[in-house]
Amino acid sequence: MPITIPRELPAYTTLERENIFVIPPERAMRQDIRPLRIGIFNLMPTKIETETQLLRLLSNSPLQIDITLLRTATYSSKNIAEEHLDNFYCYFDEIKDKCFDGFIITGAPIEHIPFEEVTYWRELCEIMEWSKKHVYSTLHICWGAFAGLYYHHGINKYMLPKKLSGVYPVALTEDGARSPLMRGCNRLFYVPHSRYACVHLDEVLGYNARDNPLQVLSAGADCAKPPFPNVEINIAATENLRRIYITGHAEYDEDTLKGEYLRDTEKGLNADVPYNYFENDDPAAKIIPSWRGHATIVFSNWLNHVIYQGTPYEIEGITEL
Repeated sequence: MPITIPRELPAYTTLERENIFVIPPERAMRQDIRPLRIGIFNLMPTKIETETQLLRLLSNSPLQIDITLLRTATYSSKNIAEEHLDNFYCYFDEIKDKCFDGFIITGAPIEHIPFEEVTYWRELCEIMEWSKKHVYSTLHICWGAFAGLYYHHGINKYMLPKKLSGVYPVALTEDGARSPLMRGCNRLFYVPHSRYACVHLDEVLGYNARDNPLQVLSAGADCAKPPFPNVEINIAATENLRRIYITGHAEYDEDTLKGEYLRDTEKGLNADVPYNYFENDDPAAKIIPSWRGHATIVFSNWLNHVIYQGTPYEIEGITEL
C-alpha cells in the first residue's frame, strides 16, 4: 500500500524511480480508508536525504500513511533552502491540536552540547510532552533517543572517547525476542552507528523498578574493539512500545557513512574508517550493505504490529502515556 506525500517533494521522484508505491494527496482522498498519521520532526542537517531514507522505510507496509514534516521554530537550518522548508514543513503550533498514530524524532549532530544548551531544547521538550497525549507511539533515533531517554526517564548520555562509526553486530535480548517490534529479526543482525555519545546499560535497566519500565530489546554483541564499551544499547523501549529509542541509524542509505567519513576527513578530524563497512576496511573498496533487511523489518513492525494493532480508529481517543 502507498505512502502519501506531495508530488513536489524531492523524495517522491526518488521513491517512484525505485518502484516504491507513493501517491499524491488528491488520489489518497478518494480512497475510503483511514490512513495512519505519521509526523516526522526532522532535526538532521541533511533534510532531503533524511526525508527520503525514512519515507522509503515507512512505505514498505500494507497501510496508507499520511506524512507531516515538522521544522524547528527556534532554530533556522543552514543546510537547506528556506523554500523547501516553507513548501513541505510546518511548525509545531500548526499541528499541536492534532493527534498522530506515530511520530519520529530524528537524530542531530549535536551530542557534544548539553541538552539544556541546545537552541531548540525547550521546543523539543514541549513536543515530547505533547506526544504523551497526542501520539500513540513515538520513535526516537540516535540523538533523538538520547534526548527522549533524558527527558522522559532522567537517563543521561555520556561522551565516547572517539566517534563510533561503522556497521556493528547487534543481538536480540530475551525481551527483544518476545517483542512485536522485533518480530522476524535474526538473533544477530547489523546496524550502522554514527555518534559520539552513548547511554549506560545499567541506568536503562535500573529504570525497570519504576512504572512503565524500560526494556532493552537489542544490544551490541560487541562494539568491535576498544575504546568502546563491550555492550551498547541498540533499541530500548517502554514495555507498551509507546516510546521507542534507537541509538543506531538503520535508516541510512548504503553510502551515508561513506559521505560522513569523507566529510570528517576533509575537515581534518582524523576520522577512523567506518568499521565493518567497506570490504577489507578499505575506503577504496566496495561497501557492504548488511543492514537493509533489518531496517525494513523494524519499521514495518512498528507500523503494522505496534501502531496499527493498538491505535484507536478514532484517533482523538489516544490515551495519555
